[in-house]
Amino acid sequence: MAIEKLVVVGASLAGLRAVEAARKAGFDGSITLIGAEEHLPYDRPPLSKAFLEPGDETVDSPYFRSEELLRDELGVTLELGRPARGLDVESRSVLVGDDRIPYDALIIATGSTPRMIPGTEEMAGVHALRTLDDAIAVRGALSGGARTVVIGAGFIGSEVASGAQKRGVDVTIVEALPTPLVRATGEAMGHAIASLHERNGTALRCGTGVAAIEGDGRVERVVLADGSVIDADLVVVGIGVVPATSWLEGSGVELDNGVVCDETLWTGIPGVYAAGDVANWFNPVLGERQRMENWTAAAEQGAAAARNALDPANAKPYGTVPYFWSDWYDVRIQFVGSPDADEVVVVDGDPTGGDSGDRWVALYRRGDRLIGALTVNGQTVIMKYRVMIGKGASWTDALEFAEKKRAKAAL
Repeated sequence: MAIEKLVVVGASLAGLRAVEAARKAGFDGSITLIGAEEHLPYDRPPLSKAFLEPGDETVDSPYFRSEELLRDELGVTLELGRPARGLDVESRSVLVGDDRIPYDALIIATGSTPRMIPGTEEMAGVHALRTLDDAIAVRGALSGGARTVVIGAGFIGSEVASGAQKRGVDVTIVEALPTPLVRATGEAMGHAIASLHERNGTALRCGTGVAAIEGDGRVERVVLADGSVIDADLVVVGIGVVPATSWLEGSGVELDNGVVCDETLWTGIPGVYAAGDVANWFNPVLGERQRMENWTAAAEQGAAAARNALDPANAKPYGTVPYFWSDWYDVRIQFVGSPDADEVVVVDGDPTGGDSGDRWVALYRRGDRLIGALTVNGQTVIMKYRVMIGKGASWTDALEFAEKKRAKAAL
């Protein structure tokens, strides 16, 4: 069938890249972009990084494109502040409020929503950090010197703690697991990365959960499972996210830790594709099913999903070597590949401390191939390892490359 109406649900990075890719591919039909937030698509990574650090508190909001460009140059009909509430695959329409918005091709790019601690939804001073409004509220509290507790020692929580520390704010991170970052980097390296907090003067409490968050309308304290109490004016909850798929329940779209897709990002429903945090797809490069919560995947998947949705007869598999980064204090942490490994070996530097603790490289082995690489201040090598993983480099080749880099640096 001829595709005349493209609908993108999710005014996210993935959603925006889908719109741009459609126009770049020559699509001249109608495009409707539906977003739950009233904001135009904006860049999320800076919200927990530069946006929170001390400096000009009037920093512009990180919008990708102006409304004029979206409407006039890209010809997009914007439906912002109007979350989708359902999908009718028989009539090919998205339910928004009392309206039905018809589509010939649909991109699901609704991203994810943060997990919160039950009972704190209406308590002032308790925030997730997922939206621009969240970031504005957290930044305002940090500017006022709020005693801060971050729940969850993942990358978002750690970035918040870093921003608070740079402002001279009293901050404590609470992590229920004995070792942070296990899912993202594997158990072997989680402790090494987390040690950056101690080196920079941030209190990190691992192996104890939160029993209660208390206060009379506004947060006043955090009670831990071990009975200890931390006074707080601001609590930032960073305990993970869940795919935003509730609006798809009962639609016929298969849901399992996101929207289940094949290697082309197709859901199996005619005309319906998914991209970004919400997409659970088979990655042919690594040979495993993944749902990636990072900027690079969202951008690439949004464009790929749009191209495939508009030309399904020639749909191409989307494969990638996952990549994400995180900025803590004055350190850049980067990871490529998969942490699901048989062995992890530090090939440069010493993450246990000393002068070399500010820069190190760890490689991940699965079978006889390189499957992942983690660097701290290793910007000069991380993308080389990404290329090697994409080409299926052997473990022996990876170790030889690392040795050559180390020897050259020693000259």
